[in-house]
Amino acid sequence: MELRELVRHRAALVRMRTKLKNKIHSIMFMKGTSISYVGTHTFTKGYIQKLKELNDYRINGYLRIIESLNDEINTISKKILLLAQEDEIAKLLMTVPGIGYYSALLIVSEVGDINRFPDSYHLCSYAGLVPSTRSSGGLTYHGSITKTGSKYLRWIMLECVHAHIRNEKNSNVAQFYHRISKKKGNSKAAVAAASKLVKIVYWIMKERRVYNRSQ
Repeated sequence: MELRELVRHRAALVRMRTKLKNKIHSIMFMKGTSISYVGTHTFTKGYIQKLKELNDYRINGYLRIIESLNDEINTISKKILLLAQEDEIAKLLMTVPGIGYYSALLIVSEVGDINRFPDSYHLCSYAGLVPSTRSSGGLTYHGSITKTGSKYLRWIMLECVHAHIRNEKNSNVAQFYHRISKKKGNSKAAVAAASKLVKIVYWIMKERRVYNRSQ
């Protein structure tokens, strides 16, 4: 329970930071101001300096809060990294492209004992990554994902699958994603690929538990 609260707390801090960054972008949009930046990350040191030079009290206030959040996130991240390096299952999960130390520990904390899930489908269901179903007139219809169970597990698996796709162009999961995206779009493809990644996570955790019992 303490581990789960730790990784969830970090996730909450990151969400707070993202909201503040979005507020800054909203202010700049309303002012009709834009700042060029290099790379994929917007809030680099150079970009932040340019924001400060705008001399907007709202932006400067948000930047001070973001700086404080960064310090807290870094402190918690160091603690999570140490815990992940000591957890055997987390270390195994980290061998999967797209799953880092934080993702691995969050997965471990949200799943708990893998034996409470009889198969990989039930773990996908717990993550809310299976389609909802309804029956009418003897026919079964599949709708959007259920979004039941652990919202944190669903969120991190979607994050992991995007990271996986960026780094592993030719993996089975990446190829599966691209096939689905051509037919149903990126959003549905990401959900389908995340479900596939959950199944990989399930068997890694399941095999490790079986191995531990045999020792």
